[in-house]
Amino acid sequence: MHEIFRTHLDKFVSINDEEFATITAYFKIISVRKKENLLIEGAVCKSHYFVLEGCLRKFFINNKGVEQTTEFAIENWWITDNIAYERQLPTSFYIQAVEKSQILVINHEAQEKLLSEFPKMERYFRFVYQRAYAASQMRIKYLYDFTKEEFYEQLCKKQPEFVQRIPQYLIASFLGFSPEYLSEIRKKKRS
Repeated sequence: MHEIFRTHLDKFVSINDEEFATITAYFKIISVRKKENLLIEGAVCKSHYFVLEGCLRKFFINNKGVEQTTEFAIENWWITDNIAYERQLPTSFYIQAVEKSQILVINHEAQEKLLSEFPKMERYFRFVYQRAYAASQMRIKYLYDFTKEEFYEQLCKKQPEFVQRIPQYLIASFLGFSPEYLSEIRKKKRS
């Protein structure tokens, strides 16, 4: 499983085998069941998660009691509540496994030590955060720029394998509408 992480790191920074062995000692691998929570609202966010295999989602429960998915993470993606993680605060989110998953986990203290020992990992995490920020910017643009139908079409066009993989009720939650409304959109597309 560490080879998946090694391949991902190699896209951004050069690390030799000895360095990689030391770096991986800062992480642990965990297995999570489908629908298992890694983080719950109100808990201090202590960990940053890298998906080796499977899928995670981040969501909150709105004032109507409805789950609102804000982010997904599939293989080679990171996920956490960035504000709560960086400041070691209680979170407003849940992080849950959408599928049975293998996750690489690093806690805040270990990550700080890792960055101190390996400055090139600062560069790696800068790339990770830049990509996450860019994805967030595009999602906000889509929310303002597109109708709900267009937003769904963009997701289908840009991430077709993702749309096929994720349950439709979670896609609807991510897009901000009901599963029934998503069914209507999909029905229109087929006809």
